[in-house]
Amino acid sequence: MSVHQNNDGDKQRSYLLPKRIILVRHGESQGNLDDDAYSTTPDHKIPLTELGITQARHCGSHLKSLISANTTSSDYRLYFYVSPYERTRSTLREIGRFFSKKHIIGVREECRIREQDFGNFQVSERMKVIKETREKFGRFYYRFPEGESAADVFDRVSSFFESLWRDINFNRLNIDPSQELNLVILSHGLAARIFLMKWFKWTVEQFELLNNLENCEFRVMELGEGGEYSLAMHHTEEEMLEWGLSPAMIADQKWRINASRGDWNENCSWFFDEFFDHLTDAEEEKKEDDTK
Repeated sequence: MSVHQNNDGDKQRSYLLPKRIILVRHGESQGNLDDDAYSTTPDHKIPLTELGITQARHCGSHLKSLISANTTSSDYRLYFYVSPYERTRSTLREIGRFFSKKHIIGVREECRIREQDFGNFQVSERMKVIKETREKFGRFYYRFPEGESAADVFDRVSSFFESLWRDINFNRLNIDPSQELNLVILSHGLAARIFLMKWFKWTVEQFELLNNLENCEFRVMELGEGGEYSLAMHHTEEEMLEWGLSPAMIADQKWRINASRGDWNENCSWFFDEFFDHLTDAEEEKKEDDTK
């Protein structure tokens, strides 16, 4: 567990940073298996399939191995944020079987990390046409009739993001400094990608290239020595390429491993280069001479 100091006027307050923030997608649901399920069952009530339950148990076992094998103390702790949908809650129940009660601090149902709203009951043929239109319009900005766009999801996930930081900054999770904290966010594929986009300041164009998480697949953001979180602490370059991260995005993840909290990565092309046409040094000097 890392302890960091913040300046707040003349006051200083310390807060504890989680060792890991783990994003998990729910197991296979009936809707993943059959699109027609959405025409008769509300999205939030779609259950897991038998395979989905098995996937959730496998995910719990994998998470237990990951956390217990990569901790400096056996006295680690977990705190869960979970979408209110039936499939995410059921996934959490299966994952929770692999952790003793002493390791679980608590669970909070968080409506802001729910699935993208597609608009009440969904008729398969109509949704097929709508999704084809979304591909033409752009996946981030297209708003489903009676539903949401990915941009709308970005807004509510951003609100959750701020609440999450307040929980951390004010130590509302009541963590002992000797205990390593793992925050697990059990949500949906789009919400997880949006969370990463917000956290790492990825552009809309970069978001559009990201692949969705598979059922019960997870992403591990691990805390580096300097206080920044990085996907590259746990995941390989090959994995990140498969997820749709560009070489520049992967280089930024590697930089974050040793970066100090608050440092600015000047090599991130999407922070600067994509918005300006740069001249060479010689051209810059000539431009300055011409303006004298």
